[in-house]
Amino acid sequence: MGDDYLQLFVDETTLYNRIVLANLLPSKWWDPLPHVLQTWLRNYIAGTLLYLVSGLLWCFYVYYLKRNVYVPKDDIPTRKAMLLQIFVAMKAMPWYVGLPTVSEYMIENGWTKCFARISDIGWFAYLVYLVIYLVLVEFGIYWMHRELHDIKFLYKHLHATHHIYNKQNTLSPFAGLAFHPLDGILQAVPHVIALFIVPTHFTTHLGLLFLEAIWTTNIHDCIHGKLWPWMGAGYHTIHHTTYRHNYGHYTIWMDWMLGTLCDPSDDDWGKTK
Repeated sequence: MGDDYLQLFVDETTLYNRIVLANLLPSKWWDPLPHVLQTWLRNYIAGTLLYLVSGLLWCFYVYYLKRNVYVPKDDIPTRKAMLLQIFVAMKAMPWYVGLPTVSEYMIENGWTKCFARISDIGWFAYLVYLVIYLVLVEFGIYWMHRELHDIKFLYKHLHATHHIYNKQNTLSPFAGLAFHPLDGILQAVPHVIALFIVPTHFTTHLGLLFLEAIWTTNIHDCIHGKLWPWMGAGYHTIHHTTYRHNYGHYTIWMDWMLGTLCDPSDDDWGKTK
């Protein structure tokens, strides 16, 4: 890629930085910072707002507006449990947002296969590449998640932080990002690795990374949406109670192919505990 094309990525990230930072902070706080630090700060603010706002809205709707409709009263987590999850997530957030900051730096320097405009390759190629990207991400997250369970050292020192939430009355939308920082980063790394394998639209990549905050909110609310083949909260709640099923991320395909799928519609799933 030539310098003129790479400048498109820099211009786009600069625009995002200004949209977020200029509207939320005095210019003297962020304008003197190097571009990469501005990007990190933008990602930190945007990630924090997305996590807190989506979690609050989700909890308000599920636990208050629809109280006892989706979740029985005895299964609603306590405020103390949710505040602890927020505390764990916010401790990790400065580290989490390092990953998109690094990926943006690599893209801006032409180290990946990212492209700036869909018109550069056309809509058909864009959709084909997007499907391949998502398949690679699904494959990578499944195995990363599974190894975080299977390798005892990784589970004990990283993933166990997340699995203290192992009952419906301890799981909430705020548990979605309540990880050890390295654990959360490792499970998102496939998004970045895929950039070196398949041509990926830059804006789509960023959008999918931040979509993780909303997706993880959804799969920790314990509500079985019954929307095949998505790996919704019904499946993920089983994962938090059996520890050896439903490692997948967006879909059930990897678990189905590798024999680790446990369907929440199966009346006998509790026998697998």
